[in-house]
Amino acid sequence: MSSASPVVSIGIDFGTSNTVVALAADDRRVEAIRFDHGGQRHSVFVSALCFWEDRPGAGAQAEGGPWAIEQFLEGRHVYRFLQSFKTFAASSSFNTTQVFRQRYKFEDILAAFLRTLARHGGGKFGFETSTITVGRPVRFAGGNPDEALAMQRYRAAFERLGAGHARYVYEPVGAAFSFARRLERDATVLVADFGGGTSDFSVMRFSRAGGALRAEPLGHAGIGIAGDTFDYRIVDHVVSPRLGKGSSFRSFDKVLPIPTGHYTNLARWHQLAMMKSNGDLRELRELARTAVKPALLEDFITIVDLDLGFSLYRAVSDAKVALSAQDQVEFRFKGGGVDIGSTITRKNFEAWIADDIARLGATVDKVLGEAGITAREVEKVFLTGGTSFVPAVRKLFAERFGNERLMSGDQFESIAYGLALIGHSPDPDRWTASGGLQSRAGA
Repeated sequence: MSSASPVVSIGIDFGTSNTVVALAADDRRVEAIRFDHGGQRHSVFVSALCFWEDRPGAGAQAEGGPWAIEQFLEGRHVYRFLQSFKTFAASSSFNTTQVFRQRYKFEDILAAFLRTLARHGGGKFGFETSTITVGRPVRFAGGNPDEALAMQRYRAAFERLGAGHARYVYEPVGAAFSFARRLERDATVLVADFGGGTSDFSVMRFSRAGGALRAEPLGHAGIGIAGDTFDYRIVDHVVSPRLGKGSSFRSFDKVLPIPTGHYTNLARWHQLAMMKSNGDLRELRELARTAVKPALLEDFITIVDLDLGFSLYRAVSDAKVALSAQDQVEFRFKGGGVDIGSTITRKNFEAWIADDIARLGATVDKVLGEAGITAREVEKVFLTGGTSFVPAVRKLFAERFGNERLMSGDQFESIAYGLALIGHSPDPDRWTASGGLQSRAGA
């Protein structure tokens, strides 16, 4: 490769909510790909897909990112909208989903999404590039995640795009490499990466020798609790009761509670999007005919039938974000004749997520135990991801490590930057998920 054609390393942070692509040149300069949409430049590409047909039988077209949302909101065609589909990666119960007349596996969905990502990247990157590093969670989302299945699906999707050579690195390790550029001396660093579906933690030891940065992974841990979980709590306590949760229906001479499974789907975006096709909507209509309070179920049906889930979840997420800066917020959702309003206090929100915070704390203890160190031996704590701004999360780390050791980075770009930089490290394959574990074991 000539000096006129520098080697470019690509880092891809495929997230539950957002995806970021970063490019690092061999001189260690790194930048995120920007996407022009709506007269603005964005460094994040929403992890969403919209399939549609211009006319029945014409064949499905697909758009991703903000263009998918735009297509969905315009609603000029029959469409299928998918968001947060990363949550299905490690689910053995998810085999395919119907998109018009074709069934899509997870790898089909991911490959379609990645094609739109590259298309809107302005020709600045391609999957044939020799150095591609892809982030992956320490622990995939789901009640019983199958890691081997998830990675098989990831590889199948990237292979279809000519990137069978891609390496896979734990997301917090990518964040650690991004943060390490700030270090002026040797340090043991805990990286906490809060995504949409999972929260992942890594302990890394960074040192410099002869001007070169050296890194040693000491421990990794993850848990399926993150931003989407906190959204779930708001839906469960504020929205679901307004749509019939806790109410009853009549069955012959008995009065029975409305099944809670439908509200579990309501509180999880990726499941709500499936309710039209898996028979749940039909069952809701049957329940509404015998419900004690049918109007509540009818509003639930409207949200599913009119595909109002995206707007509902945007309102929920906005309320959660606002609670990071305010003691209370006025939640309001209106659409399709459905009107839901409620005051949410930070005190109540923190009570709803208290068990989740405790489990996050237990996972932090786990990663410290795996690294063989105490909280006192951690010199820096690097927090990344939007959920790191939730006051209860911040308090968890401040109480364990002290405010003076807490540092934050760009909530969206840190991981992708680090993944791209890993591609130019002396031994990039050492940082693959399996390689990092082997290195730690041999340390």
